[in-house]
Amino acid sequence: MVKVFIDGQAGATGLKLYQRISGRPDLELIHIDEALRKDAGARLACIAEADVTFLCLPDDGAVEIVSLIEKENGPDSGFSHCHVIDCSTAHRTSPDWVYGLPELARGRGADGGNAYIGETGKRIANPGCYATGFIMSVRPLIDAGLIAPEAMICFHALTGYSGGGKAMIEQYEAGRTDAGEGDRKRKTRAPRQYALGQQHKHLPEMRKYSGLETVPVFSPIVCDFYCGMLVSVPLPRSTLRSGVPAEAVRETLAARYAGCPLVKVREAGEEFSEAAGGGYLSADAFAGRDDIEIFVTGKDDRIEIVSRYDNLGKGASGAAIQNMNILLGLPEETGLVLGA
Repeated sequence: MVKVFIDGQAGATGLKLYQRISGRPDLELIHIDEALRKDAGARLACIAEADVTFLCLPDDGAVEIVSLIEKENGPDSGFSHCHVIDCSTAHRTSPDWVYGLPELARGRGADGGNAYIGETGKRIANPGCYATGFIMSVRPLIDAGLIAPEAMICFHALTGYSGGGKAMIEQYEAGRTDAGEGDRKRKTRAPRQYALGQQHKHLPEMRKYSGLETVPVFSPIVCDFYCGMLVSVPLPRSTLRSGVPAEAVRETLAARYAGCPLVKVREAGEEFSEAAGGGYLSADAFAGRDDIEIFVTGKDDRIEIVSRYDNLGKGASGAAIQNMNILLGLPEETGLVLGA
């Protein structure tokens, strides 16, 4: 039986992980007394007991607990066997941590992403939700030479309010009523663009793992639905190498993610199908799922890549479970919710 501890179980990602893990017969969840959940010594004792620990903490909290683990770490310490998956931003660009996007490593060896995480994964940094869709859209095109690393890319994304954590969830759900009168009066009904100073915390990992030499211009928008996400990356003719058609972009993505159980690269024009939304891509269509679908839309001189997934699924807890599965030598989709 694999023992698992969630440090920071009270947050949105921690709660989702708790629900997923508590329902799996192959995993044993280590519980901590509610009164001790902020006690460093009690938490360290749980981490030492666990085979896998998820950190669902603010950045400074993740840095603090990792420093305590590393201080005690050694071949004879209680932490020598411990795998840590950090769901915060703190370690995503650290050279000592594996970036937990296994699809990124595929094609780089006989075992692809599984070997990459499984062989070096004592410390895994779970990707950011926005970064997942952006990197998966751009990196294969740079590797294939369709986009130059020096290209300047602008993109936008829509997300459900659960991505903002407990405070934002409370803000959006305050005043909501069944009758609808409270909804009409709430100030958070309309979509809201933020990170207007171009200082979003996902930008460093976007630049590093996309292969770009410059940080993209990013416009995130939070909307009045609980979970789900659309990440849209426009590729005007000036961004692409000369003469690259939309189908070449789609084929490059499809080839890169062939055999990836959590990725669905859709056929050309499939965004207009009734199943996809009839030309309207709803940002919450993948709510409750752990996979991601990618569309290549538009015309050859105005192409747009659109990724759709759940910010709490492939964008957070689903990705964390996927990474844990790989660490444990299990099929990476074990315990995950995938659709057609």
